[in-house]
Amino acid sequence: MFYNIRYHANYHRPINPKNTMKLRKRIFEIIEVAEESDKLSNLYDVAMMITIVASIIPLAFKSTNTVFSVIDRISVVIFIFDYLLRLITADYKIKKGIGSFFLYPIMPMSIIDLLAILPSLILVNNGLRLLKVFRLLRTLRVLRVFKAVRYSKSVQLILGVFKKTKESLLVVCGIAVMYVLISALVVFNVEPDTFGNYFEAIYWATVSLTTMGYGDIYPVTIAGRIVTMISSFMGIAIVALPAGIITSNMMDEINTQKENSESKN
Repeated sequence: MFYNIRYHANYHRPINPKNTMKLRKRIFEIIEVAEESDKLSNLYDVAMMITIVASIIPLAFKSTNTVFSVIDRISVVIFIFDYLLRLITADYKIKKGIGSFFLYPIMPMSIIDLLAILPSLILVNNGLRLLKVFRLLRTLRVLRVFKAVRYSKSVQLILGVFKKTKESLLVVCGIAVMYVLISALVVFNVEPDTFGNYFEAIYWATVSLTTMGYGDIYPVTIAGRIVTMISSFMGIAIVALPAGIITSNMMDEINTQKENSESKN
């Protein structure tokens, strides 16, 4: 009887907080940390990638069936489980103590996770069904399946170029937006019968600026066609500007890195 009392007391012994912390840290390493030697982490990434791709397949079909419904239910359960794991280990990622658990739900990737889960938890209509496309963005979490770390130098190079050209690219984007709005306003007043509202004119101006020309909306008068030709020529120049800026800065960055490596040698 004495043995049973001791056994009973040990059975109700409180959980060691250190063991809980170790478990949460291990969970964090599996779902977040990218290490090639961690087989369990790599397996988790592969499983998540398969789940994401499988959950998107039903979106390629207008009709639904039992198989698609089962795929959706299984995938959303996995997504919820993944979200909860990330939430309980948020302090290891954000490193803000208890505040991490409150900050995590409002982080961009966390919001994307919720938007990907939401359509499967409530009645889905055609508009809300589109939110499932957000599941594709979840692949950003598991890019380490493809060992993108090996290309970190190239990624850093590209990010560095974009940082250096940020102001120039913003100016070009501003010019493009201004030109779209102005040309849309001009053609809307030149051909009020062709364009039902100003938004249609903006759509036409955007398509013309990018020189894509879908042909679903187009001017029919001489004045409108002249505006279209001018818009197309301007589009070639505006679209070419960012490419030239990025290319020139990319070459400068590559040459700088070559010079630095040669000087070290």
